Amino acid sequence: MAAFAASTPVGVRALSGTAVTCRAPTARPATVAAAPMRMAAADEMVPDMNKRNLMNLLLTGAAGSVAVGALGPYAYFFDAAGNNIKEDAWLKAHPTDSRELVLGLQAEATWLIVEDKKVAPFAINAVCTHLGCVVPWVAAENKFKCPCHGSQYDKNGKVIRGPAPLSLALEHVNVDDEGTVVLSSWKEEDFRTGEAPWWNF
Repeated sequence: MAAFAASTPVGVRALSGTAVTCRAPTARPATVAAAPMRMAAADEMVPDMNKRNLMNLLLTGAAGSVAVGALGPYAYFFDAAGNNIKEDAWLKAHPTDSRELVLGLQAEATWLIVEDKKVAPFAINAVCTHLGCVVPWVAAENKFKCPCHGSQYDKNGKVIRGPAPLSLALEHVNVDDEGTVVLSSWKEEDFRTGEAPWWNF
């Protein structure tokens, strides 16, 4: 069944002696082919929930082990940072003329010194006075050497080569009645330079 059997002339016009007939557009039936419905074949892979759960567990386990491995040293550091230093145990574990980093005043790295088989009466703040790097002790050269810009300090922390403008800060070291090493602020004259201390902690 067609909607229009024949086209009907709409109008006739003369153009240079030629007759032109305009026709109304013919309607054509829409022919849209319906897509056939298709079901998944039995041999195609369809993941089930057990496999998905297993993969999620494996991924979580792998990520968790990496996180524990990375955060473990931080947890150890924060646990060890709060431990008190007992003089007897420290002297047994550290030979004379040794320097070891401890947590000092204002939670800054501080060199605790053992001299003549006893803890020295002063500790040296390990923060470089140039730009704040932690200065390591170089036992082979018997001095502190900053790895950042080359500043050098003698065995007591006095600056001997720049660009650092000042010596390393000092802290008092005392041993209380229970044998615990206690650090306190150094307010007196700097015995290395004969000047007033530049630090204010």
